[in-house]
Amino acid sequence: MTDTVNVAVQTGTSVPAWQDSTLDPGARADALIAEMTLQEKTAQLFGVWVGAAGDGGEVAPFQHEMDDAVDLDTLLPHGLGQLTRPFGTAPVDPALGALSLLRTQRRIAAANRFGIPALAHEECLAGFAAWRATAYPVPLSWGAAWNPALVREMAAAIGRDMRAVGVHQGLAPVLDVVRDARWGRVEETIGEDPYLVGTIATAYVRGLQSAGIVATLKHFAGYSASRAGRNIAPVAMGARERADVILPPFEMAVREGGVRSVMHAYTDTDGVPSAADGDLLTGLLRDTWGFEGTVVADYFGIAFLKTLHGIAADWADAARAALTAGVDVELPTVKTFGRPLLDAVADGRLPEQLIDRALRRVLVQKAELGLLDPDWSPVPAALAGRDLDDADALRGTVDLDPAGNRALARELAEQAVVLLRNDGILPLARPARIALIGPNAQEARAVLGCYAFPVHVGGQHPDMPLGLELPTLHEALAAEFAGSEIVTAAGTGIDDGGTDGFPEALALARGADVVVLALGDRAGLFGRGTSGEGCDAESLELPGAQQQLLDMLLDSGTPVVVTLLAGRPYALGRGADEAAAVVQAFFPGEEGTGAVAGVLSGRVNPSGRLPVSVPRRPGVQPSGYLAARLAQATDVSSTDPTAAFGFGHGLSYTAFDWSDLVVENEQADTAGEFRMELTVRNSGPRDGAEVVQVYLHDPVASVVQPVQRLIGHHRLALAAGESVRLAVTVPADLASFTGRDGRRIVEPGALDVRFAASSTDVRLTARVALTGPVRPLDHTRRLHTSFDAV
Repeated sequence: MTDTVNVAVQTGTSVPAWQDSTLDPGARADALIAEMTLQEKTAQLFGVWVGAAGDGGEVAPFQHEMDDAVDLDTLLPHGLGQLTRPFGTAPVDPALGALSLLRTQRRIAAANRFGIPALAHEECLAGFAAWRATAYPVPLSWGAAWNPALVREMAAAIGRDMRAVGVHQGLAPVLDVVRDARWGRVEETIGEDPYLVGTIATAYVRGLQSAGIVATLKHFAGYSASRAGRNIAPVAMGARERADVILPPFEMAVREGGVRSVMHAYTDTDGVPSAADGDLLTGLLRDTWGFEGTVVADYFGIAFLKTLHGIAADWADAARAALTAGVDVELPTVKTFGRPLLDAVADGRLPEQLIDRALRRVLVQKAELGLLDPDWSPVPAALAGRDLDDADALRGTVDLDPAGNRALARELAEQAVVLLRNDGILPLARPARIALIGPNAQEARAVLGCYAFPVHVGGQHPDMPLGLELPTLHEALAAEFAGSEIVTAAGTGIDDGGTDGFPEALALARGADVVVLALGDRAGLFGRGTSGEGCDAESLELPGAQQQLLDMLLDSGTPVVVTLLAGRPYALGRGADEAAAVVQAFFPGEEGTGAVAGVLSGRVNPSGRLPVSVPRRPGVQPSGYLAARLAQATDVSSTDPTAAFGFGHGLSYTAFDWSDLVVENEQADTAGEFRMELTVRNSGPRDGAEVVQVYLHDPVASVVQPVQRLIGHHRLALAAGESVRLAVTVPADLASFTGRDGRRIVEPGALDVRFAASSTDVRLTARVALTGPVRPLDHTRRLHTSFDAV
């Protein structure tokens, strides 16, 4: 580490103030800022992406256009803010990747006069996006599990793996609320309801940060509400939709999760790009919600102010607009916060105080991570005590996919599988012959989303092994049904439209006791898949000729069990009513095919519930359960958006009775709460889990409201015959909405509190009323319905 004799501010210890870990991080940051040159300051506000290809956008949009050559020898003496994806750019053995990062950090710290290392960030949307790291289910499966505690446990495991190899920040979770399921990034979201998204995402934040990793909320805000479900497209959204649907998950994660970083969205809303929206990034996020962490750019998002949005004349103008709005760090590599930012200060377009504002946030975070401590070491936990001069001996010594991780991945995958339909055929009674048909029958990657390393990066390195054990559905069924003969045929490809395989598939179906039809998606990036970033759909019809294959097999005379390994919900046509069973899995990760097979055999009692509605017709988007009366089927429109399977739906192999609802107080003032009790009993033959969902229906309000909206959920594991008495408290604050004047209010009036197994299966209703005056609310309002066993 370099000398620090040039630092003027000293403490009573032998180290300068900014290295004194007994001081407040803010005081340490202030002391360091006072000693830095302008170029040293700006160097802390950007990252570099070593190893990113300059000839095409393999792992980020416009990567090849924005990846200017960086001369590290010239740059590093001034310092460096971030390192982009040292593990997630190319396949690298985890131990050797940690060693390379260690050496890079030593170089960075040694080159600048303050000895400050970089902060290393990685993707962790469905697990640490590194070669040979556990591939967990995608976020849409987290939503399907309706289990925040389990998601928090998974996130903690992801964080521990990242921290062990020297990573500091994870670019997750995604809090975008699904508004149009044609959007390619639906698989990255948690669902179509803001409350479900908020509770699951906040749990993920808490888990990741418990391991010392900085979580990053994305994409702030409105990215998922683009017109026609297109990626990086304009957003047409009113202030009320933004306030009541898009923003609440972010607010919850800031207030309750203590998140330490936020990433701006690519999109513009009503003509204002998020990256240049000071009302959003400073006024709301910081001044109102009290966020104190860093705001980072989505990759190349600041440059997009010039190239895509057209609100900046040059790179310096883009840098000025973003920094002024509240963006602190440019990612993934330097384009605008380097020389253009210096030019903006030099020509008077930007005051240096705004650079100091962003820099202070960056340095406070580095102090909190221990990166400014005098005893900071670049040696991560995974390499502690190892011979760092013997790289060959290190190879293979770091396990990022241990048995504990796989057990977590398996548990989450099993809880996330949703049984949509069952005429009684499931669980399968050990059929003698199973015809496994479909394009995902023997595809190992069919369980992975587009941010899983084997898809996101591995696809660019076809000669490298996957680095994970990914049993195909065929292999999983063979293990699950050891006494059954399994014959298989693809029938068609995912999206090639081919029908040449239909005759073989039909022959196998007619000769079998049951057909397991494996349909769905192929994850990819920027048009190379049917789901994923930049893989938007024109309709929610199954890709390619899959619907034709399904229809043909429904006419075969053999019962058809549809299994979907997909990144979004699809309309199934006749299959929604005529298939013997429908099993939905949203890219369930490396243990996913075993989870699906377990549901088919009955080893796993399905307990997943839909986080998004499954449409009956493919062309009725955008539609979802969170809709007003006018968005439902009417006699004055020839289109019907009614879902085939509604939000929250999911079947079980047991039965649950809900009874004895008692409302303690049928009236409460607009600052009060409602208290009630109900009993849930497993009345079926086997152990299982029910998800108690609480919806609010406001029949008369001063502005149009959704017919109902989720305000609470509670997962109950009950043994056969077991019952539980639940005490449920619903604060009046949960009836709030944005009124006509733009303020959040609670109005007096009648309400229905609906206790439901899904948005379409209400079991009990409490009719209550709020009394008193209209009550204004702010961001300190209560956010949750509470559940207690009594």
